[in-house]
Amino acid sequence: MRIVLVTPYGAEQRGGNWHTAARWTGFLRDAGHEVEVATEWDGKPADLMIALHARRSFKSIHAFAERYPSRPLIVVLTGTDLYRDIHSDADAQTSLDLAHRLVVLQGRGVDELQPEHAAKTRVVYQSAPEIPRQQQFDDAFRVLVVGHLREEKDPFRTALASAYLPEHSRAQVVHLGRALSEEMAQTARLAESKLPRYHWLGDQTHEAVMEHFSRADLLVVSSVMEGGANVICEALAAGVPVIASDIPGNIGMLGDDYPGYYPLEDERRLAQLISRAENDSGFYAELLRECKSRRALMTPQREASSVRQLVGEFEAHSLQ
Repeated sequence: MRIVLVTPYGAEQRGGNWHTAARWTGFLRDAGHEVEVATEWDGKPADLMIALHARRSFKSIHAFAERYPSRPLIVVLTGTDLYRDIHSDADAQTSLDLAHRLVVLQGRGVDELQPEHAAKTRVVYQSAPEIPRQQQFDDAFRVLVVGHLREEKDPFRTALASAYLPEHSRAQVVHLGRALSEEMAQTARLAESKLPRYHWLGDQTHEAVMEHFSRADLLVVSSVMEGGANVICEALAAGVPVIASDIPGNIGMLGDDYPGYYPLEDERRLAQLISRAENDSGFYAELLRECKSRRALMTPQREASSVRQLVGEFEAHSLQ
């Protein structure tokens, strides 16, 4: 099949949507499909469209549905789609109606949809290949935060939590990600100057991020909203346990009973969990066990099978 895959962010952004698009393109090409990736559909003939982001990709979604009303249209819902836009934005809502299939990236995503939309929804967990562990060069307890600095990520919550860690703590917070505004950059630099445990390293290549994962002891995902965080997949692939805000997008990735949640925007409780992970070997082992069990949902083999099955639902149909 000729497939056009639309993602609103290009490779230069190095965000979660782009990594999803890149992986899915590889899976589908390996299955024999012809795949073109674009930030906006240029009108070239295609048998099927996959669009990431109901609101941001609306122009392409609407144009494809208008040109080819009977050809399959798959819309992948992001965190801002699920937990904001589809409840208030007309373009995002129209995208739900136009899609033949909707995709959510974690088990709780379907809870946000009306019954008529939930009925045509599939859950596809994202994935990451195994990340081998590397030897640490000191006795620091490395707490990793990975994500661009924007409001949806609550990016400075771990920095604030570092101020409440015990004086004897070996924890060092390393934050990887580009500031998406000068105000965010200024805040990060101020946090570095005031909080000795916090280190903002700015934008990093994917290879550098993987290197940090290979030596990390803990990942914190502090987001206000998430569609299904890629960084959780990467942490699990590296054998790094996760502390996460108790939002649906994180619970849908890690499970209802995961012991590593803290109340959203509560840096004191976050600090307590970081300290417990550092000092309570039983708690740390419990986090590792739970993450290992969830890892089975997020392997490249399983994601590839899910994506190919998603497209395969339409392969036997006669396209007009």
